[in-house]
Amino acid sequence: MKSNAQINLFSIGILLLVSVTTRAQTAATEFGAEKYNPPYDLAVPQGWGVERFAIPIEFAPSIPYKGVEDLRFAPGWSDPRSNEYWAYAFLWYLEGKPEIDPKITEKNLADYYTGLVGRNIEQRKIPAEKLVPLKATIRETNTVEGDLKTFSGTVYMLDYMEQKPMTLHCIVHVKACPDKNHTFVFYEISPQPLTSNVWKDLHQLWTTFACDKAKSK
Repeated sequence: MKSNAQINLFSIGILLLVSVTTRAQTAATEFGAEKYNPPYDLAVPQGWGVERFAIPIEFAPSIPYKGVEDLRFAPGWSDPRSNEYWAYAFLWYLEGKPEIDPKITEKNLADYYTGLVGRNIEQRKIPAEKLVPLKATIRETNTVEGDLKTFSGTVYMLDYMEQKPMTLHCIVHVKACPDKNHTFVFYEISPQPLTSNVWKDLHQLWTTFACDKAKSK
């Protein structure tokens, strides 16, 4: 039999988990994506989709930041016949100056995509035998002009749309702008090799990005 102390510790653990999840869900509910007016300038190319939501992220509450996620989806991102399949980018506009390094980025991406796959298992009726262990591998690379740090790597995961294993390539940019107590982390994502033309469009989102919308006009 479990002792009272063990039962109490277990109960406390459950309460903490519920508390974290509830805070993430509350933040997501309170964030008005349709009314969000970003202080930065991140382009929306013609035909690209946009989605925005609050951080903490509802499906990945263990990622320990506050802010906004701002996504851009290539026109063919959901079409498996397209070169743009799974090609998209997302910006994390984070409060403060959190430490961002390759190991932290690996963990964040692992938590992010584990949650993203997990939320699709039931609704897409994905059988257990199709699930694969998720693995993120990130390394620091030559710093892109204007970045504090630049990383690259891969995320091996289940493509829940096609229900088969997939490797996403990713480039991650970290930027802190003058006079702003925020950090920008920008992710470029595609399963295509880095020599593919799709990366030009993803890169352009970042090269045209401006910290201050008012000064970019």
